[in-house]
Amino acid sequence: MADTINSLEELGTTSVAAVVNTAPIHEQKLDSLGRAYATGKRKNAVARVWIKPGKGTVTVNGREFATYFARPVLQLIVKQPIVATERNDQYDVVVTVAGGGLSGQAGAVRHGISKALNFFEPALRPVLKKGGFLTRDSRVVERKKYGKAKARKSFQFSKR
Repeated sequence: MADTINSLEELGTTSVAAVVNTAPIHEQKLDSLGRAYATGKRKNAVARVWIKPGKGTVTVNGREFATYFARPVLQLIVKQPIVATERNDQYDVVVTVAGGGLSGQAGAVRHGISKALNFFEPALRPVLKKGGFLTRDSRVVERKKYGKAKARKSFQFSKR
């Protein structure tokens, strides 16, 4: 729909097909080296992710991801988008992650890998969207309030 509709009369003359076909078309976004880049976030962790065709290695801050994320649960979280899209040994992933703890960093890496896969292969978007991998988990730690021991915990009260 190239034209803007200015009146109700113009709205009546426009075809339904022109209105329906305005869905965004997702295109492949690559840099000059043929890599897809995305930023993933979770809690206070921020992950910068680059994906390129390769053998399936995942490197986090210069180390193998299995040594960086030693717990199997965190390794499972990081690999979720790759397994869901059935791209196990097709892409090399290079990640730099900072901030937060290991759990938040694993979530940030998962979010970044999902977004980068979406940029590299836009056809994977429905699978990633259905799995909930493209949505940023916005839950963060609640701030401490004055007059409270923590965010909500009160000090012990005694009437006498």
